[in-house]
Amino acid sequence: MKKICVYCGSNFGNKKIYEEYAVLLGKEIAQNGIGLVYGGSNVGLMGVIADTVLKNNQEVTGVITENLANLEISHHGLSKLHVVKTMHQRKTLMAELSDYFIAMPGGFGTFEEIFEVVTWSQLGIHNKPCGLLNVDGFYDNFLKFLDKSVNEGFIRTEHRSLLISDINPKDLIKKLLTAKIEYIPKLVGKENK
Repeated sequence: MKKICVYCGSNFGNKKIYEEYAVLLGKEIAQNGIGLVYGGSNVGLMGVIADTVLKNNQEVTGVITENLANLEISHHGLSKLHVVKTMHQRKTLMAELSDYFIAMPGGFGTFEEIFEVVTWSQLGIHNKPCGLLNVDGFYDNFLKFLDKSVNEGFIRTEHRSLLISDINPKDLIKKLLTAKIEYIPKLVGKENK
């Protein structure tokens, strides 16, 4: 079974639309016969998407650290729950278990996680499609920032295309399922002029 890793907030955010889109994304994942991999929590958007995929009869695998599990925020109704020692182990296992990655709205952890897997794609560590679900324009400025990084010569255009985005969960999943990710070597320290 193919699996999508979803990174998202352990909070709900200030707008109801974030929770609504977590439900929509969870339903789309399940309707496509895809399993979910996520951070193993029962709180915030993380809990919403896990519950939605489970309610729609698809497998959900959580990966959580011992210290977070000890705070009693781990989801006990999952198909599988892996408890690991460190955040590095958590992120590595989530990546190994997944075929695709999506970042919903979230905070520092969400940003770091999606940046890491996109970087791994850029470096040829994996060729798994990565996407942003741009709910209610949440990632608009972020996408402009990435485009500025291209314009300023810090990200190659080919590498910028490694991060796929869409405002619609159904369309984003379709883009990820059909994406062909090719390794394009990064020229470290070379001028591209």
